[in-house]
Amino acid sequence: MKPGARIVVIAATLVLCGAGWFGARAQSEFMRGDRMPYDAFDKLAKTDIDVPGGAVHVGFAPGEFALPKEKILDWVKMSAKAVATYYGHFPVKSLRLLLVPVDGPRVRGGTTWGYRGAAIRVLVGRDSNEEALKRDWVLVHEMVHTALPDMEERYNWLSEGLAVYVEPIARVQAGDLSAQEIWLAMMRDMPKGLPQAGEEGLDITDTWGRRYWGGAMFCLMADIEIRKATGNKLGLQDAMRGVQAAGGSHEVDWPIERILAAADKAVGVVVLTRLHNEWGRKPVTPDLDRLWRDLGLRNAGGSLEFDDTAPLAAIRKGITEQRVP
Repeated sequence: MKPGARIVVIAATLVLCGAGWFGARAQSEFMRGDRMPYDAFDKLAKTDIDVPGGAVHVGFAPGEFALPKEKILDWVKMSAKAVATYYGHFPVKSLRLLLVPVDGPRVRGGTTWGYRGAAIRVLVGRDSNEEALKRDWVLVHEMVHTALPDMEERYNWLSEGLAVYVEPIARVQAGDLSAQEIWLAMMRDMPKGLPQAGEEGLDITDTWGRRYWGGAMFCLMADIEIRKATGNKLGLQDAMRGVQAAGGSHEVDWPIERILAAADKAVGVVVLTRLHNEWGRKPVTPDLDRLWRDLGLRNAGGSLEFDDTAPLAAIRKGITEQRVP
């Protein structure tokens, strides 16, 4: 992975759809390599979508979709709204969004760049229906990347972990998911980020589980610790808005120390820097079962029950409550 690229791998094998009168050659122009095809994208016809604080310029690569393009644009608007809800505005003033049709019934993956302006390429199954797009998480995940400055590759766990953590919360705050859904998913998937035998800190161990779910676990713990220290008045959301307010986005390169310092300054407590000093250098294994109990989460045969008498129940509610800009 080259600096500036954030890649979500959804399937081991990707079959390109070069069919149609545009042909495979035209299609491949938008698929080759791990760099955004800025020049090719800029030649496409675009649909501009206004979002709070900016605009998304949507271009469709050659190929056909089963859905009318208006329905696909509705999905883009829904995704952008969720991200703008979390950050108080869309993270960048201008985003190039390239949608590439590929075989299949769902979104297959996405990549985000910032080296020539914020840009995202998403591979969308040509047979995707409205429900598949409504349930999709990939586009919101990629849009969250645009809010964080680019860093050295060894800190990919922060970029990916933040996107894994923020994406469902943003969708709950926007009214697109229920709190029960995302907490149940966290209980199921967060253990994937626990250090395995022989693994080291997040800055050193770059396995898939540590990068995505270890990073998400770091973000969850940071959110909880910030809320504990501020009487549940502020959380990770406020810290990340602080990074934005300080001029941070994926269009700039910052060292991780600057990102964490800006986040800590925004909430007035040194939580993220302290946690990074602990989690970055050595493996940390939180007691997740106890954490779920303290948050008031109880898995009852595949459905989730909330215990509002639990010691951290108010913090759990605060995490998913919509914040004003």
